[in-house]
Amino acid sequence: MTNTPTPDGRAPDDRELPGSDATGGTRDDATGDATGVGTLPEEQLLPVDDGAVASSMWAIVLAAGIGSRFWPLSSPERPKQLLPLIDDKPLIADTVQRLHPLIPPERVLVITAMDIAPAIRRAIPEVPGANVLEEPYPLGTAASVAWGAQEIARRAGPKTVFVSLHADLAAVFPEEFRHTLRQSAQLVAREACLVAVGVPPTRPETGFGYLVPGDPVEDGADLAHGSACEVRDFVEKPDVPLAETLIADGALWNSGIYVWEASGVLDQLATHCTEVAPGLSALARQDLPHFAERIDSVSIERGLLERTDDLVVVPADFGWDDVGTWESLRRCRDLDDDGNGAVGSVHFVDATSNVVHAEHGAVVLYGVERLLVVSLNGVTLVTTLEKARDMKPLLDALPPELRVRPSRPPAPPADA
Repeated sequence: MTNTPTPDGRAPDDRELPGSDATGGTRDDATGDATGVGTLPEEQLLPVDDGAVASSMWAIVLAAGIGSRFWPLSSPERPKQLLPLIDDKPLIADTVQRLHPLIPPERVLVITAMDIAPAIRRAIPEVPGANVLEEPYPLGTAASVAWGAQEIARRAGPKTVFVSLHADLAAVFPEEFRHTLRQSAQLVAREACLVAVGVPPTRPETGFGYLVPGDPVEDGADLAHGSACEVRDFVEKPDVPLAETLIADGALWNSGIYVWEASGVLDQLATHCTEVAPGLSALARQDLPHFAERIDSVSIERGLLERTDDLVVVPADFGWDDVGTWESLRRCRDLDDDGNGAVGSVHFVDATSNVVHAEHGAVVLYGVERLLVVSLNGVTLVTTLEKARDMKPLLDALPPELRVRPSRPPAPPADA
């Protein structure tokens, strides 16, 4: 890799948002977890030239799947990406809004399931309908990225740089998030590498991937000062002892946010991802049925990032979290003085570190801690936050009429 210094210059939207400040972070006294109001990094953002590369970026938002870990709130008719889990907007709408103005809606592709595509379009009317790509069945994220990259190459050119991300992430500081995307785009253009955005770990989380940094990309730089490094090792979902070892070695959490060039990632998939490579020629002909027939489902992490030698990590701290479990909502929502997070009519008495989602009626918690209570019209779930991390045993044991609970799709935003 070459050693070209980052050009000077900052884009106009890298500024403090109204109502935010650099010291407003809080921490949950009950658990030590960071809450939804995070803190900006101590150092100033590195200058990045918002030139042709960054200003022409595209985005792929992966928005398939039901989100069964949010049962009973999520269902086939009301999947996770359409739920207002962080604020009053669906997760998918939050994600699209967070990309703007760096990446406007007309340069956003959303890859989702065929059966929920109409509801996705209603939730994000600013995204052109033709930009919502419908999978005939779950293809796996490696194939989804390949499809999106091929579509971007066709529409905007093979050298177009894009970001790939999921619809279910939280970012407290969107201006820092966009700055990270610019920094990563410039790096991809200079180094022809694959960039993964890494965030500092706060606990030995077993549900995330870990990026172990190697040599710095630029001479005289290091990860501790916010510089990009080659990835020496990529470890997906380790157990607790291994996660603790990785953190001690300076590993970062993999945020699931990737920046790469359209033709570059297609070439990498052709070389390394044996599950997807056989279908790429059909994809280049825009023959999606034959593409789908010739591939095997695999995640982009397993299929490519664990196999390539061209992965680089860009460290960032913009208040990231993966909204993947009920417990994660305690880190994304505003909490009361006892560490409780709630939606709806909820009353806590001598209760700490609980999560309650009440859509119908009032819920009262008295003398309990670290419980999850979800109260909907027709079903109520009560469990511990620890048990809620893995809902599969519960769903497997439920009768079909509860496991797939009929529910109405959420109403579109009021201004839609």
